[in-house]
Amino acid sequence: MAIRVLVIDDHAVVRAGIRMLLEGEPDFEIVGEGETGEDAVRLAQELKPDVILMDVSMPRLDGIEATRRIKAQSSTSAILALTIHEGQDYFFQMLQAGASGYVPKRTAPDELLRAVRVVAEGNVFLEPSIAKDLVADYLVRVREGAEHDSYDGLTEREREILTFIAEDETNQAIANQLHISVNTVERHRENIMHKLNLHTRTELVKYAIRKGLVSLGDD
Repeated sequence: MAIRVLVIDDHAVVRAGIRMLLEGEPDFEIVGEGETGEDAVRLAQELKPDVILMDVSMPRLDGIEATRRIKAQSSTSAILALTIHEGQDYFFQMLQAGASGYVPKRTAPDELLRAVRVVAEGNVFLEPSIAKDLVADYLVRVREGAEHDSYDGLTEREREILTFIAEDETNQAIANQLHISVNTVERHRENIMHKLNLHTRTELVKYAIRKGLVSLGDD
């Protein structure tokens, strides 16, 4: 089944370029386009796309607020920020608003395609340089005492499983590697989410990235 994509950008030439790129791939279907944040909120509710490619800077209602409103509607659409802004301020605001990924517009076409596929599967996509910024921010928070010690409350096995989850391993793969049952993995996962006050796999992955539990190589 094709990944249904909604493209939001206030520049027609950018939307045309993205359309040309995605239409060249058999596993994508562009279901709509918009040029404002208002368009994004309305079309997200009407079309229920799998992925929304969201520009950050738009007049009147920007991508950050549009993302926040879409997520407030309990939308299941994954939102991938595609932006010229590479500063940490925009990056963290988009993640906090509910985006599942953040990709600079200078990104190579193949990398953008990979990013859309990754977030469509319910995972988080961050370009390596951006992910490193996230880890650096965590380390600063640790030094300033702003990061809670919730991680210290996890057992050694729970920490292992958290790392596997962040590396996109399935429950079955985790069970095989640790020689435990899938049900045991699921119980550990529930305990991890309860202890860390997290609610989704995406939140787990973001937490693991902040903690530096995920390899951030450039592969």
